[in-house]
Amino acid sequence: MNQLTLDKSPVGFDEASPSHRFIAELLIQADIQLDGDRPWDIQLHAPGVIDSALSRGNLGLGESYMKGDWDAEHLDELFYRLMRAQLGQRIKPTQLMYYSLRSRLLNRQTVKRAWEVGEKHYDLGNDFYAAMLDQRMTYTCGYWKDAKTLDDAQEAKLDLICRKLSLKPGMRVLDIGCGWGSFMAYAAEHYGVECVGLTISKEQAEFGQRLIKKGLPVEFRLQDYRNENERFDRVVSIGMFEHVGHKNYREFMTVANRCLKDDGLFLLHTIGKNLSNTVTDPWIDKYIFPNGELPTLGQVADAAEALFVVEDVHNFGADYDRTLMAWHHNFESNWATFKHQYGERFYRMWRYYLLSCAGVFRAREIQLWQLVMSKQGVVGGYSRIS
Repeated sequence: MNQLTLDKSPVGFDEASPSHRFIAELLIQADIQLDGDRPWDIQLHAPGVIDSALSRGNLGLGESYMKGDWDAEHLDELFYRLMRAQLGQRIKPTQLMYYSLRSRLLNRQTVKRAWEVGEKHYDLGNDFYAAMLDQRMTYTCGYWKDAKTLDDAQEAKLDLICRKLSLKPGMRVLDIGCGWGSFMAYAAEHYGVECVGLTISKEQAEFGQRLIKKGLPVEFRLQDYRNENERFDRVVSIGMFEHVGHKNYREFMTVANRCLKDDGLFLLHTIGKNLSNTVTDPWIDKYIFPNGELPTLGQVADAAEALFVVEDVHNFGADYDRTLMAWHHNFESNWATFKHQYGERFYRMWRYYLLSCAGVFRAREIQLWQLVMSKQGVVGGYSRIS
């Protein structure tokens, strides 16, 4: 291990403190320096950053970044190095015990609480998201296999889903967590299907009226997924399962099964994590996606047991890195339009969100799965599409 040598103590760094030296030495293992001159090095501007990170983990680190107490020119590369070196496993902030107990004991995604993420995140404003996302307003991972631009990657993802579902003209499709309707619009335009979308965001439902006015056969329902009972030829859920919570995974699968015709197909597109004994990041939970929770592949399979046959699993989590970096580019390019409305603290919060998540996906700490499922198994087998 490289030896810790500091020509000049960074702001708030106490060389006599064993915990401060411990953190500095850990960072060296990830090739990160305090007050170094490389784009991923941490620049300390105020005291308390190290102690806050030690006691509160990413919640403390993120909040101190939002206050301007530290910087890193390339936050994405900083988090890639932190995650790839698995430094988080060496630090166990005491406050994480609280989040772990809360996650295990409480159902934080009840019908009442489910609306919170819509109000706090997805209702920030359609204009804001239109400036950050692709032209179809698709707020999920793009498919970059043959794509050069964000628009191309998102259309490739939407077409991939349509082909995996074997959509045919006249079919009726249920989209659980439909967002701004990008999948429904694409499927209706290119595959001649009718779509019903469920959302808990008023802004998204209002935006959906534009698609309806264009004459597309799509319907937006402002309701919780648990209240849906109609049956469809196909069911899809793209980037919504992360808001369901482990106590509701089985109920979610039960609803999908109930709403799918016996010969239908169900596609689930979700971010997932590698380890089941981890809790939701407290900073993400507080500032970005309240009450969210990433599943493991095992948890998805357990929830689907006796309800679905898993026909196909496709992981293209590395593509989320490129998607997030494209969103960040658009966010930075259009920030001047929104800075007076949202302010500097929001700017730093959103930058931390996009770039830290890009780094985590780059390190392959979290994944992006698409699972195709049938109720009884496709006779003769399902033909894989990628």
